[in-house]
Amino acid sequence: MATEALAEAFRKAAAENRAVLFPYLTAGLPDVAGSVKLFQAMSDAGADGFEVGIPYSDPLMDGPTIQEAGERALAAGATMDTGLEVVRQVVESTGKPVLVMTYVNPVLRMGVTRFMERIAQAGASGVIVADLPVDEADPFLSAADAFGIGVVLFAAPTIDEARLRLVAESKPLFIYGVAELGVTGERVDRSTHAPELARRVRAATDIPLVMGVGISTPAHASAAAEVADGVIVGSAIVRCVLDAADQAAAEASVARLVTELAAAVRR
Repeated sequence: MATEALAEAFRKAAAENRAVLFPYLTAGLPDVAGSVKLFQAMSDAGADGFEVGIPYSDPLMDGPTIQEAGERALAAGATMDTGLEVVRQVVESTGKPVLVMTYVNPVLRMGVTRFMERIAQAGASGVIVADLPVDEADPFLSAADAFGIGVVLFAAPTIDEARLRLVAESKPLFIYGVAELGVTGERVDRSTHAPELARRVRAATDIPLVMGVGISTPAHASAAAEVADGVIVGSAIVRCVLDAADQAAAEASVARLVTELAAAVRR
């Protein structure tokens, strides 16, 4: 099963007394070939796996940095098909687990079953549907399970105990702990919510917990790694690409940041 690659990443990291590191990048930025090379550069720099964002015109959870990345990718011709081609090539070239990040509307437009089949065919381990509430997740969970992949569900600092139990009982691939309220984006200060959220999740389940949203620096990643099984960094990595003068500079920039982050998530 494709989920085994992700489980192995968690096992390996735990044995090495560190958290897993899953960098996020928008598929098709700057184009398919360039996008794949950026993921390869991050793999070589120490990433354990990847969150590959499918560009979408109405990214409700994303702040201005990832919105800009999506707009650039869409303007360059990115589609769901090209996004899944990036996923396929990243899995093939790195051998590391990939999570597809998208929103409910594109999934419904394709059809939940067909979408899960296609990301499974691309080699993904699972999917993050950013605006999918746990109450409406059953069709997504069932379809994903039929194709041997998993669904990630969210837990924000504001989640109540009943809803947290529902998330745990849904047996997601992992729980995405929202370290900072609001949309994705770079922050100056590290999360003050992460330790308490982690305590509550740990009390409810032993499903892996991965922290994301607002984790922008190695110091932020180090703090998150102290309380979680994994760390997702998105906007700071996307910013490296948006600000780079060319492909070579983008690859060097993301590799440098991922190298620092990979060192930071060691406990």
